[in-house]
Amino acid sequence: MSGAGQYSAFADAAIFEAVRTPWVDLGGALSHVSPIDLGIKVGREVLARAGIDPQAVDSVLAGSMAQASFDAYLLPRHIGLYSGVAQSVPALGVQRICATGFELLRQAAEQLRDEVQLALCVAAESMSRNPIAAYTHRGGFRLGGEVQFKDFLWEALYDPAPGLDMIATADNLARRYGLSRETVDRYACDSHQRALQAQREGAWAEEIVPVDNQVFELDGYQPRRLTLANRAAAVTEDSHPRPTDLDALARLRAVHADGVQTAGNSCAVVDGAAAALVGRASDCTRPALARLVASAVVGVHPAFMGIGPAPAIRLLLHRSGLRLDEIGRVEINEAQAAQVLAVAQELELDSARLNVLGGSLALGHPLAASGLRLVMTLARQLRRHNLRYGIAAACVGGGQGMALLIENPAWRA
Repeated sequence: MSGAGQYSAFADAAIFEAVRTPWVDLGGALSHVSPIDLGIKVGREVLARAGIDPQAVDSVLAGSMAQASFDAYLLPRHIGLYSGVAQSVPALGVQRICATGFELLRQAAEQLRDEVQLALCVAAESMSRNPIAAYTHRGGFRLGGEVQFKDFLWEALYDPAPGLDMIATADNLARRYGLSRETVDRYACDSHQRALQAQREGAWAEEIVPVDNQVFELDGYQPRRLTLANRAAAVTEDSHPRPTDLDALARLRAVHADGVQTAGNSCAVVDGAAAALVGRASDCTRPALARLVASAVVGVHPAFMGIGPAPAIRLLLHRSGLRLDEIGRVEINEAQAAQVLAVAQELELDSARLNVLGGSLALGHPLAASGLRLVMTLARQLRRHNLRYGIAAACVGGGQGMALLIENPAWRA
C-alpha cells in the first residue's frame, strides 16, 4: 500500500517481560531523577524478573524525548552499560514522540530477523526536568538585544506547521465529530473512575517497579545515583489517579475559549520509565508476556493529529487479515478525551473494549514511555481474561498515528 503508511509483520517476536516505574506527577518524587537513571532502574529490573543474564542481551534500544540531563546524548549507551549489558553490545536512540514505546518494540522485532536474539527496550521520560532553553545565544548577548528563554515543555506542545498547540488539534476533532463539552468530560470522568478502581484492585501491581534511593555501581565506571525529591523514601504506585466527578470537571475552564479541552480532560503530565525484553518466541523458555504480531504507522494532517490511531488501526487490521470484532481489548493513548472519542467514533469502537482500566487522563503520559505501558497493560489484560488479540495505539504530535497488534501466547479457545 504505497503512500498509505508502513506495515510490518513479525513471524517470531515476543515480549518476554515488561515493567515500569510508577507514573509520578510533575514536580513529584521523580522530578530530580535523570531519565537515564530511571531507565537503568527498569532495565535492571526487567532483566532480573525475566531471569536473564544481562550479558545475553544483543541490542539496546532506548528512547527519551526531552534532553532532561546534560549527558542526555549518552542515554541509550549508559542505560545499556549500567543495566549490565556487555560493553561490546551497541545502543541506539529511538524517537517517535508519543509512539516511541511502540517504535522501540517494532525496531527490536525487526532486529530479530538478523543476528539479534535478545533486545533490551527502555523508554524514560522526565517531564519535570524539561529545560528552560535558549537556542540563539551561542554567540553571546548584544547590548539592548532580545534575550529569549522559553519553557521547553510548554513550547513542545505547539506545532508551528499548522500554527496550533496540541489542545487545539483535539478541539478541531471535537468540532469535526460533534463532541460536546459534556460528552468529553463524561469520558474523562469514566477514565478517572476506571483507573481508581483498577488501582484499588491491584491491576497494575504486576507491572510496577517500586523506586527508592539507590546507587548504580559498575566496575571500572563512575557510580550513578538515583535520588528522589521531596525527601521521599520510595514511590510504589501511580500518583495522579484521584476521585473526581462531572461537576468538578465541568467547573474547569477550557484551554481555548471556543474549545472543549481542559486540564481535567487532557492527559496528566508525569515522570516515569518502562522497559521490555524482546526476543524470539521460539527461544522463550517460559510463557512470554505477549507475541508481537504486527505494527502500522501512518501520517495524518497535523491540525487533526489526534485521529492518527484510526487509520493506523485500519491499516493494521487490513494487512493482518483481522476484523475489529476479533480484537479483545484496545488501548488508545488518552492524549485528550476528545481525541480518543473521535478515534472511537471513526472506528465505531465500543467502549466495553476500550481503555477498560482507564488511561493517560488519569495515569499520565510520560511521552516516550507511554507506548510500553500501553502494551504491557494490554498484554496482562489479555492473559487475565483469556483473550487472543489486542491493539495498542497512539496519536503522535506533528500528525502521525501508530498501532501495535499483539497476541496472547497462553490463549485457549
